[in-house]
Amino acid sequence: MVNLTNHAYWNLAGGGTIEDHVLELPASTFVAVDAELIPTERAPVEGTPLDFRSPRRIGDRLRASHEQLRHARGYDHAWVVDGDGLRRAALVRDPRSGRVLEVLTDQPSVQFYSGNFLDGAVAGRGGRAMRQGDGLCLETQHLPDSPNRPDFPSTVLRPGERYETRTVLRFGTSAEEAG
Repeated sequence: MVNLTNHAYWNLAGGGTIEDHVLELPASTFVAVDAELIPTERAPVEGTPLDFRSPRRIGDRLRASHEQLRHARGYDHAWVVDGDGLRRAALVRDPRSGRVLEVLTDQPSVQFYSGNFLDGAVAGRGGRAMRQGDGLCLETQHLPDSPNRPDFPSTVLRPGERYETRTVLRFGTSAEEAG
């Protein structure tokens, strides 16, 4: 089984909270989790605080009273990216700095993590202790727990097979499009 990703933290403002960042995720479904953050099923984003199909400020619904946000203490879910091939998985903008990050991938999902469990133990830029909401992650990958979910795309890599995937990070400013 192979499901490689990265866990880089981003804060386009250069520090402080990511709650003012505006996020767009072109995904009509996400992977719901239980109280232990174990994936349970694919679920529609429609009508939930997990709907980022249109650009939305991250902090707008971060503390909404929704079971999925309570389980993860914020966002820590895989969104199933609409479409196939290399396509946009996420677009993040910081309105204050104008910085933009566009994530393209050929992977089936992007895990959006809003830094819910940052407790000061991780040092960020300049050695500053990172606390809850100080950074976000956008992890392109197969759906989590795929080996235990026959209804999810397979992550089996057989002897002699080649694993190859592509993720592109594009940076720019809101004055120029990231892509």
